Amino acid sequence: MDALFSKTIKAGKTTYFVNLKEAKNKSKYITITESRLKEDAKEGEKKFTSKSIMIFDNHADKLRDALAEAMKMMQK
Repeated sequence: MDALFSKTIKAGKTTYFVNLKEAKNKSKYITITESRLKEDAKEGEKKFTSKSIMIFDNHADKLRDALAEAMKMMQK
């Protein structure tokens, strides 16, 4: 399934992927994936762990508002 939008954010040993996708029923949803280089990987070996969350369109406004509020608090 191709993403309608995709953005990659690199932050040291962690990479975040933000994707907008469309489900079979045509509803849109966002996936946010964190991919992190494992600390216990052997020398010369790259192993990653990843975690993802899905946000469906009917919850996106609430999440956006909560993130905006949290970001305001970070600025203080």
